[in-house]
Amino acid sequence: MHQMRDLIMLTKQRMRTELPKMYSQELLNNLFFHPYTKVQFVVDQLGVTRITATKYLEALTEKGFVSKHKVGRNNFYINEPLVELIVRQEGEYAS
Repeated sequence: MHQMRDLIMLTKQRMRTELPKMYSQELLNNLFFHPYTKVQFVVDQLGVTRITATKYLEALTEKGFVSKHKVGRNNFYINEPLVELIVRQEGEYAS
């Protein structure tokens, strides 16, 4: 699972460089716990307000770490590189 570790490390380096005031290990973990996150997950896992969680996710969207998708009244923030890695690995296992 070297590819997963490499993706996490690359994301960590980018976050530290591009969003240094926002970077935390907890936020990084949140992005990789599931292929998607949402404001409430960030609130619950990081112990921040909804306003702060929303700011974090919007900044991550602007920098291309996640893509934002509205489903009904909820916004979901998808870690596209993680999804691609999972799909690619599933394809390798299926072969």
